[in-house]
Amino acid sequence: MRKLTRTLLGTAAAIPLALATPGLAAAAEPTDVTYAFAVDGTSVTDTITSAADDTLSCATSLAPAPDGVLPPLEDVLGPGQTLYDGGDIEPGTSTQTVSDVPPGSYVVLATCALQDGDATEAMWVSDYPGFAEYMATVLPWTVYTVQQASTVITVPGAAPEPAFPSLDDLAEAFGS
Repeated sequence: MRKLTRTLLGTAAAIPLALATPGLAAAAEPTDVTYAFAVDGTSVTDTITSAADDTLSCATSLAPAPDGVLPPLEDVLGPGQTLYDGGDIEPGTSTQTVSDVPPGSYVVLATCALQDGDATEAMWVSDYPGFAEYMATVLPWTVYTVQQASTVITVPGAAPEPAFPSLDDLAEAFGS
């Protein structure tokens, strides 16, 4: 479990969740943040709606989901996520887009953190089996599970190029 803790902390550092936001953070509520995921071609978009009074540091990341099945938590956190978008989100509705995603099945994991100076006050995570409980045991933050669950999405492969017959094939077909 120590490896998972190190990995989680490393992942959180690699993804811009730990960005400090100046100013005093307002009281956080479980319903302050919602996520909505969508796939458009090779892009995965997370529409984040924040009712928090302050700027949030958010990240939307993808991890492989072999065979289109939600992988165990250790498989998602262990290797880390290399496909992600992150940054500060103001109150209201914003989007984060992970672009140029290779074809395949992925699980989407979204997180937002409310910070008071250098300290994280609260975190909202997309519902993933065991993630909120695990976070509560390793980090001293209030962790809220967002109703939009982490979900498996599929990025389709490129459409095959139409097959055009060669001039030789056409000549042969028409007896020329």
